[in-house]
Amino acid sequence: MNRVLGIIAEFNPFHNGHLYHLTESKKLSNCDYAICIMNGNFTQRGLPSLINKWDKTQMALKNGFDLVIELPTIYGISSAENFAYGSIKILNNLKIIDVLSFGSEVGTLDSLQSLADLFCDEPKEYISILKSELNLGVSFPKAREIATCAYLKDEKYKDILCFPNNILGIEYLKSLKKLDCPITPITIKRKISDYSSIEINSSFASSTAIRNLVALNKIVNIKDVMPETAYQILLSCIQNENYVLNLDAYEKIILYKLRTMSLEQIRNIPDISEGLEFVLKNAVNKCNSLSSVLERCKSKRFTYARLQRILLYVLLNITVESMNLSKNILPYVRILGMNSKGKKLLSEIRKISPDLPVITSIKDFEVKNKNSDLQKILDIDKRATDIYTLGYQNNSSYSNLDYTQKLIIN
Repeated sequence: MNRVLGIIAEFNPFHNGHLYHLTESKKLSNCDYAICIMNGNFTQRGLPSLINKWDKTQMALKNGFDLVIELPTIYGISSAENFAYGSIKILNNLKIIDVLSFGSEVGTLDSLQSLADLFCDEPKEYISILKSELNLGVSFPKAREIATCAYLKDEKYKDILCFPNNILGIEYLKSLKKLDCPITPITIKRKISDYSSIEINSSFASSTAIRNLVALNKIVNIKDVMPETAYQILLSCIQNENYVLNLDAYEKIILYKLRTMSLEQIRNIPDISEGLEFVLKNAVNKCNSLSSVLERCKSKRFTYARLQRILLYVLLNITVESMNLSKNILPYVRILGMNSKGKKLLSEIRKISPDLPVITSIKDFEVKNKNSDLQKILDIDKRATDIYTLGYQNNSSYSNLDYTQKLIIN
């Protein structure tokens, strides 16, 4: 078996930066095969994906990936820690991955590994500083940054911890350590350092910039920052109105659900703490837009990303119980698509791990599956797909796609 590369991504949408990352990762790792663990129809920052998971799968397969596996929704819209832990659990369970490659703003592994070790070991002095900052009402990311710089006595870590891909990379390294995983990590410096940048720089642009141009109906302006095959797929989705720009597509559903939920039900939403249920309930009772709700709830402690994830939990009926379940189980392997090399990989996975729950057909899996916990996680995926398509611009019916959509074969 040749060496196999693993990459975790959202592809929202797939652009030249992603292609660069894959190409450089193959060179650096000397891998001939590439597997992607890909987020589905909603993202880790609490937003809908611009296009659906099957269109994103086509983009990935046409640009160098051999096998695309869906990251279950419960992980995909979690905090960076659970997002990374769920992804690494899947990669580890495949038992064929040699190298994990992730993008980072810092571009080197040493400092990220040092921070991962610190956050795994959690020495008493570090925890004491962290708790002190949290008690002052500081958000967890900021409190961790302050505690890290104070404990390690080096302000350089402030610059590392202020970037989202560095943080996600640290979480990957933490998960590798916790699982005692034999996969070798490498990191590639991002071409676009700021994921939220709306600027187009030569042939590279962030996913945020691309989505912004789509919202402004300037799709022709992004032709040079995406591979041609990916651009054509995106263009087709836009022409057919099969895309979702932002969370506002589900605004009335979310506001209705929150207005009709009791305080006790709101407390049972993941990430609700410190009286946020009262603030959130008061906001939805007085506001008719999600942007207004977010403005009222935003504080030093509660970031926009955290609040957006909470709104997604409401939309998808995700509770504290389901989130805790995700942290304590080994997830299934849901195949979205593959090429001829991917078929060989899948055959090898099944041979090495015959008991691993691999899903190529939802219907067949549900007939044979005896694990109720896996079914609960899968039910969230199906619900996410059915709700996601409600955000499309056209009036066609798109329910039950997880049953009717065939594997993407490239």
